[in-house]
Amino acid sequence: MMTTLDVQTVPTPAPAASDDILFQPIEASSSGLGSLWEVVRISFGSLLANKVRSLLTMLGVIIGVASVVSLLALGNGASASITGEIEAIGTNVLTISAGSQNRGPGNATAAQNLTMDDARAIEALQLPVIGVAPQLNSNAQIVAKSADKSAQIVGITPSFQVVNNLTMQQGSFITEEHLQGANTVIVLGSTLAKDLFGNGQAVGQTVRINNQSLRVVGVLTPQGGSAFGSEDDRAYIPITTAQKRLFNARTPDGNGYRVGSITLSAINASDLDALQSRVSMLLRERHHLKLDGSADDFNVINQAEILGTLTTITSMMTLFLAAVAGISLLVGGIGIMNIMLVSVTERTREIGLRKAVGARSHHILMQFVVEAAVLSMTGGMIGLLLGSIIPIVVTQMGLLDAPIDLQTVGVAIGFSLGVGLFFGIYPAQRAAKLNPIDALRHE
Repeated sequence: MMTTLDVQTVPTPAPAASDDILFQPIEASSSGLGSLWEVVRISFGSLLANKVRSLLTMLGVIIGVASVVSLLALGNGASASITGEIEAIGTNVLTISAGSQNRGPGNATAAQNLTMDDARAIEALQLPVIGVAPQLNSNAQIVAKSADKSAQIVGITPSFQVVNNLTMQQGSFITEEHLQGANTVIVLGSTLAKDLFGNGQAVGQTVRINNQSLRVVGVLTPQGGSAFGSEDDRAYIPITTAQKRLFNARTPDGNGYRVGSITLSAINASDLDALQSRVSMLLRERHHLKLDGSADDFNVINQAEILGTLTTITSMMTLFLAAVAGISLLVGGIGIMNIMLVSVTERTREIGLRKAVGARSHHILMQFVVEAAVLSMTGGMIGLLLGSIIPIVVTQMGLLDAPIDLQTVGVAIGFSLGVGLFFGIYPAQRAAKLNPIDALRHE
């Protein structure tokens, strides 16, 4: 049986230059933080002694963390942008549009349209709303003196301005007088006015739509982009002008005029559900829909519900993309484990020597776990820096505000550290369990 004296008589090979730091007696140093710092220092020395192999080992973690950071930042930025645009429109808005969700053969209610009488009936309910705004949309070519442009023409009533929080840059909005007289007047969005008249004065000029001349009475202040189309590219005319002069919007029975949608802006967002129920009941009565489960021939869209649904969808998409990117972290962790196993084999004699001079198994275990953690943490930091580039560039270009918050940084660093610890445990345990005699005999 071999004794401790026998172990000390085994010839000790001279360490290579790159291995000098690995042979320092860490177990002789102080315990606690001092010992841990010594192990971290030796681990960094080991990584620097094999730079190329260390870099290749970290590559999976670098790619994984960079992907997670950039996708989380872009996903959160996109979610915030969509939420902001919907909130700018208003989360207290109900939009009623014509047509059933169950369109198709055999659906007798699909042909029913909303009319001006429906809008007047809703107004007559005197609901707690800021305004009721019927509108009729159509695309047409707007011709000015020196330019022409295809744009969406929106027939509206004066309440449309209040419901949609529109302000004027020049001139005035559509008035009740314009509405009653079906006047040929038009209000332009800011971008549309610039496209048609450049930097010149638009108010007072004349444009033509479907061979009708319309006088420009106002230009809106820029409203900004929207996920649902920009107000800046549209033109607004009295809804009576749109129905009677431009788009021939009589109902099939010839007794009224169609509208495309009706928008209600509630005073309190908490009233939206009650308003939706009351308006739906009224329209079903007016459209003579039976109470036998017949589908509505209209759609009521609750803006708050849309906001909640979109927020849920964008959050799920962001997490899904981050999870896909996280697969790279898993692959990187497996790579770290493989390299650590190779390292244990290469350094078997070093482990034997340490144990021969008094190192305990937990010293060896700690060293290899720390080396794996240092590998993955270093890769995580590099990945964090690389992953920050895309969101910063996108933000600087003004395409999307995609800030990298502390939560994203914490998730990236935490995952990379977790990967290092998880995949470093097995090689470290294997090293710690080595028999010092067998290790010293290892060739």
